[in-house]
Amino acid sequence: MAKVIPDLWAVPERIRQRVGAQAGRQRAIAEAGHLLLILHEPPQPDEETRAARLFWRTPEGQWRATGAGQTDGLGVLKRHLDTLRQLLTQLDAQVDAGKTAQDFFAVLTAATPLHRTTRNLHKALQDARDAVDDREVITLRDRAAELERTAELLLSDARNGMEFTIARSAEEQAAHGRRAAEAQHKLNLLAAMFFPVTAIGSILGINLRTGLEQAPPAVFWAVLVLSFGVGFVIRGQIDRGK
Repeated sequence: MAKVIPDLWAVPERIRQRVGAQAGRQRAIAEAGHLLLILHEPPQPDEETRAARLFWRTPEGQWRATGAGQTDGLGVLKRHLDTLRQLLTQLDAQVDAGKTAQDFFAVLTAATPLHRTTRNLHKALQDARDAVDDREVITLRDRAAELERTAELLLSDARNGMEFTIARSAEEQAAHGRRAAEAQHKLNLLAAMFFPVTAIGSILGINLRTGLEQAPPAVFWAVLVLSFGVGFVIRGQIDRGK
């Protein structure tokens, strides 16, 4: 079974005893001047388990980080925070460019675990600050606090954007519904006006002489065109009333 803490790290045995077979949550463990930071990699989509990254500070102030060739532990730790900052910046740009509820929901899906990561990171670095007196740890703690605050604002902006988009869509649908109801009402008025004439004419079979029975075909086409013209006029009146 692979060990969480590298065998080459000369950390106190009590620290090793406090770390199980898995890294677990983000936290700081201090013992006899040694400091062990257990942090998590930035969250990935559909990730069920979180990969851990360990940082060890010796009593002399030297840092180590897990990973092949990563002996500059402090630099790796700073780049770890930089990566989180870049992810938050990218998501913030997506919020600014968001147009639909789906856009904002995608940001919320990615930002929620990222906010949880930054919050626990801040807590771990605060515990590390309480355990050791190191100016670099103070700076890192302050940066983690800014990341947590940025993640909180990002979640709030994305949530507000999604709620506003949904509310605006509901208002537009309600407005369309009102206009459709008004148009339907006008059509009902027109139908009510002409229904008695058509109904009585149909029932009684009225076929009055108009004097146009022997008219040339051109009269039929003229009446047809006139009828379409009247129809377009009525349609225009209905459209202007919307």
